[in-house]
Amino acid sequence: MTPFDRLGRFVVRRARWVIGAWALLLLLALPLAPQAPGALSAGGFILDDLESARAKSTLEAELGAPPSALVIVFSSPTLQAGTPAFELAASAAVVDIPSAPHVAQVVSHLLQPRQISADRHTAYDIVFLDLPPDDSPDALPILRERLQDAPGLDVELAGGPAFYGDVQTVSERDLQRSEIISLPLAALALVLVFGSIVAAGVPLIVGGASVIVALAAIFLIASVTPMSIFVLNLATLLGLGLGVDYSLLMTSRFREELAHRPADDPQRVAEAVRVTVATAGRAVFFSGLTVLLGLLGLVLFEFMILRSVGIAGAIVVGLAVLAALTLLPAVLLLIGSRLDRFAVRRVAVGTNVDGPWARLARWVMRRPVVVLIPTLAVLLVLGSPFLHVRFNAPDASILPPNVPSRAAFDRLTAEFGEGEFAPLTLAVRTVGDATSPDNLGRLYDYSRRLAADPRVVRVESLVDVDRRLSLQQYRLLYGDPNGPRDRFVATALSATTNGDLTAFTVFTPYGPNRDEGRALVRAMRDPTSGLAPPAGVTVQVGGGAADVSDVVDRVAADFPRTALFIVVTTYLVLFALLRSVVLPAKALVMNTLSIAASFGALVWIFQDGNLSAILGFQPLGFVETTQPVILFCVLFGLSMDYEVFLLSRMKEVWDRTGDNTEAVARGLERSGRIVTSAALIVVLVAGSFAFADIVLIKALGIGMAIAVALDATVVRALLVPATMRLLGHWNWWMPASLERFIGDRLPASEAATEAAIEAGAR
Repeated sequence: MTPFDRLGRFVVRRARWVIGAWALLLLLALPLAPQAPGALSAGGFILDDLESARAKSTLEAELGAPPSALVIVFSSPTLQAGTPAFELAASAAVVDIPSAPHVAQVVSHLLQPRQISADRHTAYDIVFLDLPPDDSPDALPILRERLQDAPGLDVELAGGPAFYGDVQTVSERDLQRSEIISLPLAALALVLVFGSIVAAGVPLIVGGASVIVALAAIFLIASVTPMSIFVLNLATLLGLGLGVDYSLLMTSRFREELAHRPADDPQRVAEAVRVTVATAGRAVFFSGLTVLLGLLGLVLFEFMILRSVGIAGAIVVGLAVLAALTLLPAVLLLIGSRLDRFAVRRVAVGTNVDGPWARLARWVMRRPVVVLIPTLAVLLVLGSPFLHVRFNAPDASILPPNVPSRAAFDRLTAEFGEGEFAPLTLAVRTVGDATSPDNLGRLYDYSRRLAADPRVVRVESLVDVDRRLSLQQYRLLYGDPNGPRDRFVATALSATTNGDLTAFTVFTPYGPNRDEGRALVRAMRDPTSGLAPPAGVTVQVGGGAADVSDVVDRVAADFPRTALFIVVTTYLVLFALLRSVVLPAKALVMNTLSIAASFGALVWIFQDGNLSAILGFQPLGFVETTQPVILFCVLFGLSMDYEVFLLSRMKEVWDRTGDNTEAVARGLERSGRIVTSAALIVVLVAGSFAFADIVLIKALGIGMAIAVALDATVVRALLVPATMRLLGHWNWWMPASLERFIGDRLPASEAATEAAIEAGAR
């Protein structure tokens, strides 16, 4: 007796207990699930061990540099900074800000002329906070409450805390919008796919239970460790998508088993459920395992956003499989033959060997090369835009222009330039006190070399307090045993220098995502370049483009390890399921093709800006670094999900007949409707994210919808039959020595499982 047969017997005997256990779990989860969004954060794009992060940490620990900053923007079409009307309104607006919790310092535009625009109609104050960037949105509610009205002025909030806060708010709004759009469409599609209102309710029970319990689990995990806000959308998508997948597979098999048994058999429903769990349940388990492995690949990354998506996805997948193997058969047992009540159309049941999918498979197998070459060419052309991909980190441009922090960001960059708010921060370490005559000479020379580079606008440091001062004058100022007598110089020294550590701030014309800024960072870190620090001086480069460069490089360095883990483990799972050396490798290639096409679409649409007017977004000019990683891991699992459905059915026929052509035709006939129907629901749910305001969520949804649509149609219906026909019996090849070693350790297929069940029944 197989483990899945034992599970089927248990569910049949304890169906009401199983449903009761799930009901209790849902009751416990219902109060917690709605709290999940509030426990999630919008950061997670940086690591402590990156050079840019180490530079920031060094400056915070030894110089007391504030970890985060908020920008308060004042603007007026009529009033000008410096006039009484402007300044009285601005000072009244921020009068309560300095005493607010978490505010470490406020730098007014009255003290820094550079914080006033050239036309003087815009100015900004900087509010330094004592909170780390990921926690900085916590200060927003009290700061907004203390910010007063300013007659005649528009007052806006910008900077990291405002950006993160708006990302969290807009993400929750996007999720609600996608649910409003996708759920009615999905419900209609479910009724059409399952054929009746009662049957359509089954996947909603499975998917809904998975999502609610998963959100509750995410809330509990997020209460003890940081989790990204972006897991919300993925949890809903995977929960509903996999719930439909597994419900379709199990329900289709249940209908087949009911049709095989006499209508007057009192054990008809119970036996149908038992066999369904023993056969289709096995496919569900292996299918879920492949999806789980894909998502676990994300856990190998250290970035919080990737790791939390992997953790949340794994939770959803695990619960979806558990619900499909326990709750779903228990519900089927109670519903029984009433599954098709309130039917809207007749769903074919049986093993028609010459249905539409079988005819398509045979048509393809009669001309495999003619189908394979153009189909392969189309997928490669779709994926070709990925060859010129540009990776970067997210900034305020991922939000729509009407979101407050984005509007403030646009105003600031228009008036002051994008580089003004993304300077490079250098933690400069000397041998001995930084203000010693020798070190001042080295630092003076280093600062002048940096400032002379055409990519640098200005440098601020202890040797740049006043550009009119010479090196000898700086030595005189800092050589006084009692410290600089000039108050302004003394203040600058205390803010930038402590012993052998001093801070340089390098301003460029470029935003953090510009290639020129990243090239400058590479030059500053290159010991052979003209921008390398002098002997006896070490520099850690952080801020702006350095953050982006380090994140992109680390993700690129870590991805091969994750890809290797997913490929190897998925191959082993498919090998255990199919007992073939060739089929798992071919499945990996098929998956890669559909994912590559999705990646190409991602670049063509969101980097290059095609269809931006239709989809309602401003082109980014780049692809956010973590998106292809998340898409690869999620899509690899989902594609294998469909591959398992398809190949397990083919394997079943092959074991019975030994005829490769018949195995492909019958396997596609039995699974084609299931795969395309399941994919339709995923495409509807993922496609609803096209209406999201955050470009990253929009891109993930569209990328996933494209890949799933291609995978379930072009790849499964055309490429798979063509390649299966060309490989012939080699599809099922396994070395004899390996076959002997495996022996009976693994069940050969659902056919073997079904044969064992029938033998046991006799």
